[in-house]
Amino acid sequence: MSFKSIIQDMRGEFGSISRKGFEVKFVSGMRSRSHRVVQDSSAVATIDALKQSCWVNLPPELLRDVLIRIDTSEDTWPPRKNVVACAGVCRNWREIMKEIVKSPEVSGKLTFPISLKQPGPRDSLLQCFIKRNRSSQTYYLYLGLNQASTDDGKFLLAARKCRRPTHTDYIISLNSDDVSKGSSTYVGKLRSNFLGTKFTIFDAQPPHAGVRVTKCRSTRLINRQVTPKVPPGNYPIAHISYELNVLGSRGPRRMHCVMDAIPNSAVEPGGVAPTQTEFLLGSVDSFPSLPFFRSKSIRTDSFRSGHSSVPSEGMLVLRNKAPRWHEQLQCWCLNFNGRVTVASVKNFQLVASPDNGVAGPEHENVILQFGKVGKDVFTMDYQYPISAFQAFAICLSSFDTKIACE
Repeated sequence: MSFKSIIQDMRGEFGSISRKGFEVKFVSGMRSRSHRVVQDSSAVATIDALKQSCWVNLPPELLRDVLIRIDTSEDTWPPRKNVVACAGVCRNWREIMKEIVKSPEVSGKLTFPISLKQPGPRDSLLQCFIKRNRSSQTYYLYLGLNQASTDDGKFLLAARKCRRPTHTDYIISLNSDDVSKGSSTYVGKLRSNFLGTKFTIFDAQPPHAGVRVTKCRSTRLINRQVTPKVPPGNYPIAHISYELNVLGSRGPRRMHCVMDAIPNSAVEPGGVAPTQTEFLLGSVDSFPSLPFFRSKSIRTDSFRSGHSSVPSEGMLVLRNKAPRWHEQLQCWCLNFNGRVTVASVKNFQLVASPDNGVAGPEHENVILQFGKVGKDVFTMDYQYPISAFQAFAICLSSFDTKIACE
């Protein structure tokens, strides 16, 4: 059998299995000991079928070549689900796929759920869009599959707005049907103050090993190499603030973001931002049908101590790019390169702030842009050094009502 025939037969088998319902659909979970286990019969059936496949016992050299070909050819969704299927066949396949599939920083692709916690591509903006459901106060993030339309997309994250007496929370989850903090697919949240002028992004798991963090009720930096005691699932990783409009003057909002876990040198040529490689054990159990997400080598202790990933010079600070006033249109304008079509006070572009140090060309690169294209549809484009999760949380802050900023 030729190499080409092997690829075609393997792809055909994946396609047959996928048509039987490969798309992982999370349903209500059952709590086992301290972890919630999510049952998914369709995904389990898919993996079981692959484990019984004749392709499992391929020679290692041939197997690697086949998987590389699949990763290269299935580079867009929905065909890329075949790559995910390969990672769930067995431990051997999983380890090979972990070596083959590159992070979004290198590949520019979002493949596994952990990709949403990793920095985006360095040289281009990863194009996504957000759909808002006003009645349920939920927001859905999709990966754009067609630049000409936002009708189709690969679902990435969901968020639900929860109003409290003194603040508002936006719960963020990997599951569009179960957006709650008690869900096993909970990944973090965004919290605002009463006025809607200050926000904090919380991660469901501790920041990268030794990353400098801040206390929930104080802006004082913790320089020790120990993560402060905070409630489970409440690890602050970024702070967003909007300037008060005390004079009532009309104009665009002014926002300021401090990324606690990203050094300001990350925006410079050759700069590095911390990259999460796996979920903690408590989150891993959310994907029982995909062994790719299980690893006995993961230890919570590794996230509580170790050398700091953030250099001593400080954290990355982002600010909104100042728009220019268009005399003919009589409005504030920014160049979104065709990605935004409707004027809105919510539209913004974030660049590195001069507060990070000596300003250079890299400080004019747009790291995140967000804008309106329909009644309840918004584009969200981001790149290195922030992740899809961080970008989504920042954009959610723009939806919140700002009593003192309008």
